[in-house]
Amino acid sequence: MIASPDRTPLPREFFDRPVQEVAPDLLGRLLVRSTPDGPIELRLTEVEAYDGANDPGSHAYRGRTARNGVMFGPPGHAYVYFTYGMWHCLNLVCGPEGIASGVLLRAGEITEGAELARKRRLSARYDKELAKGPARLATALDIDRALDGADVCAPGEAPLAIFSGTPTPSHQVLNGPRTGVAGEGGVHPWRYWIANDPTVSPYRAHVPRRRRT
Repeated sequence: MIASPDRTPLPREFFDRPVQEVAPDLLGRLLVRSTPDGPIELRLTEVEAYDGANDPGSHAYRGRTARNGVMFGPPGHAYVYFTYGMWHCLNLVCGPEGIASGVLLRAGEITEGAELARKRRLSARYDKELAKGPARLATALDIDRALDGADVCAPGEAPLAIFSGTPTPSHQVLNGPRTGVAGEGGVHPWRYWIANDPTVSPYRAHVPRRRRT
């Protein structure tokens, strides 16, 4: 008999650690998005670590801006950014306040509220594709910039929260280069995923944009 996932909220101390420790430890945890139509629950299956000033691939590599300010705040908050003029992506802030780092939530399995996620992800052919990739995850969970700075460790009901779930055993966690990261930042093996999980997104190396002539 499979034990039910633990629905104890993760404490802020969980996130107040080096990002390379937090990222693999998030696999198997439950992310819950509360919406007016009901909750959507997701089991995390793929993440990427971004280490601020130590990481050329991080939005915070060159310092604080209006866009990335949440990353410098307390751990356990959501950093949501808009990319390519089309998509939102969700990160969870890690480490001590004032030192920016975060984990990009790349993929997961919708375990509750799939009917709500399907309405937002009409192009998904199967439920395993509902949150297969960071933009799809944010779309399925109705996440946009309005949730930038949301406290996922806040007591009581919150629009976005994270629970203990069922942590993934270390022998089932794989890691490798991050998807689509260019240059020096592309060599870090800071993408983590659950082995053989069908919701994990495919790896894609960075492809430079062609200049228009």
